[in-house]
This record gives sequence, C-alpha cells and structure tokens, in this order.
Amino acid sequence: MRDAVTSLIKNYDVAGRYFDRNAIDSLKSYFESGTARVQAAGAINSNAASIVRQAGSGLFEEQPELIRPGGNAYTTRRYAACLRDMDYYLRYATYALVAGSMDVLDERVLQGLRETYNSLGVPIGPTVRGIQIMKDIIKEQVAAAGVANTAFLDEPFDYMTRELSEQDI
Repeated sequence: MRDAVTSLIKNYDVAGRYFDRNAIDSLKSYFESGTARVQAAGAINSNAASIVRQAGSGLFEEQPELIRPGGNAYTTRRYAACLRDMDYYLRYATYALVAGSMDVLDERVLQGLRETYNSLGVPIGPTVRGIQIMKDIIKEQVAAAGVANTAFLDEPFDYMTRELSEQDI
C-alpha cells in the first residue's frame, strides 16, 4: 500500500525525473490537508458503528425490498453480512483518506470483488448506494467536528462507487 507521497516519488523515479512544479504543488496540498485528514479519520473511528447503522437504515428505508423475503438482506445472517461489508468499505475508505491515495482500495477492496459478488448473487446497485449514504453521513459528522472543507472526503467513496459501477457485477 502506498500513500500520496510514495506514489508521487515512485512515478517520478520511474520516469527518471526531478520533481517539477506539479509535484511540489501536489505534495504541498497533501501536507496542508493532513490535519483535516487525521481529524476526519478520528471522527469516523469514534462513530464507525453508528455511521454503518445509520447508512444501513437509510439504505433499507430507500430500498425496503432488500429486507423482504427474497431480498439480498433478508434473514439476520444476510442483514449482518451487509452491515459487515459496509463497515469494511468504511474502514478502507478511512485508510485511503489518511493516505491520500486510492491504492489501498484497489489492493484490498476492489480486486476480486466482482468474482465474490457474482458468486454470491449480490446486486451492485444497493452496495453503491450504501457507500454514498455513508459518505453523506460522514461529511455531516466531520463538518460538525470542525473540519471546514470536507471536499476531500468525497474521493475514496466516489472512487469505490465509480469502480464498482464500471464493473459488470
């Protein structure tokens, strides 16, 4: 797993180039947002169970067919698995936030997900919607914790939903 700094260094090293103005600006932006990233991770960490519970409730309120007989979250076991997966996405999104890099999502979440979901018959639409609901909840909570600019919170959640949506699952 790489962070924004090691990814940038690797790219410039492979090209055999010194840092240019774009690289310096990228590093500056990453370090300037460091405190906000750590504050956001702290807010997520202290409220993770609540965030997952709220997102699950919101998802099932929007799509009640998921928890009805025949739905993918019907039965206690499937319902718990859905919330477990949401917690998994939240945890790795937090890692990506702090790292300022989506590499961890590719390495630990998205690789192999297509095969897993296909084999289990899990529909991707509700998964994507659940991730977006979590993002909205987190943005509210992080803003309430005093982080003024929460735009950086979008990146890992939007990345996951974009990557999942582009998959033929």
